[in-house]
Amino acid sequence: MKQAMNIYLDHFGLHERPFSLVPDPDFLFWSPVHKRAYAMLEYGIVTHAPITLITGDVGAGKTTLLHHLLKSLDDDVQVGLVTNAHGTRDEMLRWVLQALDQPFAQDADYVALFGQFEQYLIACYAAGKRVCLIFDEAQNLSPASLEELRMLTNINANKDELLQLVLVGQPELRDIVRKPELTQFAQRVASNFHLPALDAEMVLDYVEHRLAIAGATEAIFTAGACNIICTVTKGVPRLINQLCDLSLLYAYTDDQLTVSEAIVDQVLKDGVFFAGGADKDALEEDVFRSSSVIK
Repeated sequence: MKQAMNIYLDHFGLHERPFSLVPDPDFLFWSPVHKRAYAMLEYGIVTHAPITLITGDVGAGKTTLLHHLLKSLDDDVQVGLVTNAHGTRDEMLRWVLQALDQPFAQDADYVALFGQFEQYLIACYAAGKRVCLIFDEAQNLSPASLEELRMLTNINANKDELLQLVLVGQPELRDIVRKPELTQFAQRVASNFHLPALDAEMVLDYVEHRLAIAGATEAIFTAGACNIICTVTKGVPRLINQLCDLSLLYAYTDDQLTVSEAIVDQVLKDGVFFAGGADKDALEEDVFRSSSVIK
């Protein structure tokens, strides 16, 4: 298609793509559950909680909340964002120092790396700053790695803790933290929240919110279409974005200015929406069983 994306936007009077899969804080939808999740993030930072835990399904909006948090933190907070930590405790410290923009010798052993990290925390504290390490996709951390992180939070100056941890991950992270060998870790979790999926009413509000930010001046998706989208995606924002984007494209190719139930149904029948790997027959069964249309 010739300049497909520009034609797509012009057709609906939009100035940018409303349902991109890339996390964008400018499109952040403050549903009641997202507000509570963010409040717990802020609470953990403000109260110097040793460990803050935020979980949610894939695509629930956790990373978008993190990006918003990073934009709003004061200058007195030194943040290290770790997105791919794995390996031995030596490698863990290398990931941490790298996230904090601290150079280190490639042949340094654990003792040297730990000493360097400890001196960094003390230097930040002396300068009136505190350090916060944020681990995204933290469900990939092993119990041994989580225990090592807990040990890092033991570094303190008098009564002041020098390090805060924020762990963000999928629901299984909560199961990992509940393991008997991580009892001491769990006891240090002072702030936590599980981000659930959106319900049918929230999905309608979410779709309208993103369209409005992208420039829409009137409703594009019907309530019935949003009801099907909620049923098929089970209220997961990332999947909502994918299905809405495809539905807009189908409406454009049909020269329609409204996304109806029939258009969403056609997207599903054509099998172009993979839904994170869900089976096509299962998707159709979900739609068939859906009976609560938003009015």
